[in-house]
Amino acid sequence: MGSPEIEPDACADGHRFDAADAAVVVVGPDGLVRHWSGGAEALFGYAATDVTARPVTEVLAIPWDEHGMAAERRFGVGWAGSLTVRHRDGHRLEIRAQICPLGPDRTAGWLVVATDPAVSQVREREHAILSALFTQSPIGLAVVDPQLRLAMINPALERMDGVPARLRLGRALRDTVPEEAGPMTEARAREVLETGEPQVVVSHVDPRDAAAHVPHVCSRSSFRLQDPAGHTVGLGQAVLDVTGYYRARRHLALINEAGVRIGSTLDLDRTVQELADVLVPRVADFVAVDLSSAVVHGEELDPALMAGSAELLRRAEQSIREDRPESVVPVGAAVTYPEMSPQYRCVATGRPVLDPVVDLTTFWLSQDAARSAKLREVGIHSHMVVPLRARGVTMGVATLVRWKHPDAFDADDLLLVEELAARATVCIDNARRFAREHHAALSLQRDLLPKDLPAPTAVEVAYRYLPADTYAGVGGDWFDVLPLSGTRVGLVVGDVVGHGLNAAATMGRLRTAVQTLADLDLPPDEVLSHLDDLVGHLDEEEPAGRDGPGVIGATCLYCVYDPISRTADIARAGHPPPAMAHPDKAVEFLEVPAGPPLGLGGLPFECTQVPVPDGSVLAFYTDGLITASSDRDIDTGFTRLAFALAYPDRPLEEICDGMERLLLPDRPRDDVAFLVARPRPLNEADVAAWRLPRELTAVAEARSRTTRQLAAWDLEEMAFTAELIVSELVTNAIRHASGPVGLRLIRDVNLILEVSDGSHTSPHLRRAHTHDEGGRGLFLVAQCAQRWGTRYTRDGKTIWAEQPLPASGRDGGA
Repeated sequence: MGSPEIEPDACADGHRFDAADAAVVVVGPDGLVRHWSGGAEALFGYAATDVTARPVTEVLAIPWDEHGMAAERRFGVGWAGSLTVRHRDGHRLEIRAQICPLGPDRTAGWLVVATDPAVSQVREREHAILSALFTQSPIGLAVVDPQLRLAMINPALERMDGVPARLRLGRALRDTVPEEAGPMTEARAREVLETGEPQVVVSHVDPRDAAAHVPHVCSRSSFRLQDPAGHTVGLGQAVLDVTGYYRARRHLALINEAGVRIGSTLDLDRTVQELADVLVPRVADFVAVDLSSAVVHGEELDPALMAGSAELLRRAEQSIREDRPESVVPVGAAVTYPEMSPQYRCVATGRPVLDPVVDLTTFWLSQDAARSAKLREVGIHSHMVVPLRARGVTMGVATLVRWKHPDAFDADDLLLVEELAARATVCIDNARRFAREHHAALSLQRDLLPKDLPAPTAVEVAYRYLPADTYAGVGGDWFDVLPLSGTRVGLVVGDVVGHGLNAAATMGRLRTAVQTLADLDLPPDEVLSHLDDLVGHLDEEEPAGRDGPGVIGATCLYCVYDPISRTADIARAGHPPPAMAHPDKAVEFLEVPAGPPLGLGGLPFECTQVPVPDGSVLAFYTDGLITASSDRDIDTGFTRLAFALAYPDRPLEEICDGMERLLLPDRPRDDVAFLVARPRPLNEADVAAWRLPRELTAVAEARSRTTRQLAAWDLEEMAFTAELIVSELVTNAIRHASGPVGLRLIRDVNLILEVSDGSHTSPHLRRAHTHDEGGRGLFLVAQCAQRWGTRYTRDGKTIWAEQPLPASGRDGGA
């Protein structure tokens, strides 16, 4: 006879019991053992094969008859209690037993479930521990039955969701979450029940408690529950409130983002605006940043003075609304805070002031009618002021308010804003120091550049100097116009490599050197050779790595225009070529050999002479003009420059405006200098030249020609001193020089007398002693002339002297 079909934890009358780890014995109606479980083997010591079909009375030594354990009729249906039985080894064993009849008519036999009392006590203790763990755990726990109905909820989950358990138990899982998330929640739960694969979902839980405004961020783990037999009995859920971790992670992400966004440039206003942009809307609904005037103006900071004053300048604002209803003063205006205000206390102490809750009863608002009105108008409910401190000095304050964000500022918010403010203040201080240094370098550069260019009659000039964008640094671009002897004029444009004070100072040195060399009337290629040596010496004096980069080099272009010959002698050292705008053809970029940049040394420079047609315009410039607007595309830059120089008959200022407009962006990356010159040739009638024989009789001829020419120019009153100067210069040329002797008179704003010869020997001015017969010629020339000097040429030299024209003679000159 086989064992009857039984449900292991149920009797015929529906009584249920815990059969885990229990001894299960099935006794037939005849009192014989029909089923002996593994738990019975462990509890009683008999193997199933040893006891099957044996009387239960024989095995366990308990009374049994056809009515079951009916001795003395003390066992009823579904009986449970303590019972003493015999173990296989013969000792008596106290057990707890449950006896239930089997079959619908209770004639199929009996089910005996027995447990060791010690095991029962362990089970009871485990049950108590599990019950305490479920009810007292800070982690939210829930049990869902196989039909996806909530069967159990612990108090922690009640607090997280804000809904009492009695309102949720027995309800479908999809009905206990927001409507839009219901189908997804149910689908995931069914997937876990079917596959057995746990799932972890991070979700926002909106609590029903009105006092808790910010949704919780919860990590919800779902896993399948099974009994020892492997049958699915439901779904377990563990819910962990990770709001704190989420906020910390969000704060770290914001700090990392701020490290990238704040201080992207060295512009002060842009830096403080970047701080405000980072804080709104993720931390506050409105932020105002106020800085001390000393910081704004790049001045040195005095901690004592700054701590005693709350007079600040509003430099940046940001709001969640475009109209900024929270603002009291506009950006750029001065703002003064009352003594009891949080801003005043923050500046005075250097410590933040946190007011988690502000309303009309807040004490400091009684002294500030404007901000009290804003509080009522906008509904501000939380307020925080954080100092902007660097190097022990409070440079300003950042004010944060909340009116739409329902939560009040707390200690975590304050810690976050302090960290962001500390990082931003370092950038603000760097911007302040850079602005001060930039201003100093720019002032130095402007002092070193010409204030007003001379106005020689040989050329009409216009120019521009445009510094680079503020945070790009001051460069070393320069230009100059140098009046030379014989009505010639020198035109110079140069560019020192690098930026900052070092570049500006080097530019000043080179400009001074060019002026000195130009006074010596050296040709352009020789001037550049001397400049090349100078830059090399400067580079040796200021090696890289001391306080900054040393002098790496410079570029320069030097042009000498002669209005009499209508030619220009040009040499360049690594500089862009000059442009010539013709009145009757396209703009031409002159083919002047490009020498090496100044400072390299060892290579010669070449001078090129080009004819300059009447009505043309010469343009000299630094490389920033070509590369600034074309993203370093030189060809495009040259094309735009040619377009800007077209139609050279326009006013020079108009041409300069067009060059600036067409070639330069609003914020150039490099400083730019350019010089535009319209040559004005000298009338032939204002120049007279003769070739003289190398004889002493030529002195008289020179005096005679000078007198007649001055009479033709209506300058008879200058004849005496002019004859004296010509006589002495011609005499010196005949006696002490070689080669042909020439005499040239030029009428310009001055009367210029020139005597040339084929010798390169330089005359020297000296004071003759009392008994000396000669040596007084140049002394007399120096006394009679306004200026005099020597100009060397490839064929010899020219000694020249200038005399100022009388008022009547100037009208007849060029």
